Amino acid sequence: MTTKKKVQDTHISAQMKDLHRSLISIVSVMNRPRNDERLIAEAGVHLDQALFRLLVVIERVGPIGVVDLAGRLGRDYTTISRQVSKLERMELVIRHENSEDRRMREAVVSAKGKAITDQIDQARERLARGIFQDWAAEDITDLVRLMRQFAKALEQGTEAG
Repeated sequence: MTTKKKVQDTHISAQMKDLHRSLISIVSVMNRPRNDERLIAEAGVHLDQALFRLLVVIERVGPIGVVDLAGRLGRDYTTISRQVSKLERMELVIRHENSEDRRMREAVVSAKGKAITDQIDQARERLARGIFQDWAAEDITDLVRLMRQFAKALEQGTEAG
């Protein structure tokens, strides 16, 4: 029995290096402190950069435990635990017991924290409009769809491995 090679298989090898280079560029830009400063200033919020990133991730993926949060951010869980405690004291997150394992505590964004992430989202959209001003609407739609598809595949790949 012969196996058919998909057309995309021949092209994917040649494109992997370029894809990886693009991902490095994206991650590099997202990790630049000055970009966080710009977004925080545009949003008009007063929040430390480290806490800003943490709050956004908790809002996007919460409820989430400290160990999982630390893994997603590539940070030590003790540091993340202290920062989550600080967000809790600021009333931006709420921690509660996990419904399946009462020993584990999870963080979720509070109403006050959600108001801040909403301001950040609005600021991010204003800044993104400048980036995408020369893009066709269908190209933005395609990019979002493909990035979601890629993110889902990456997450499934890391869960399996």
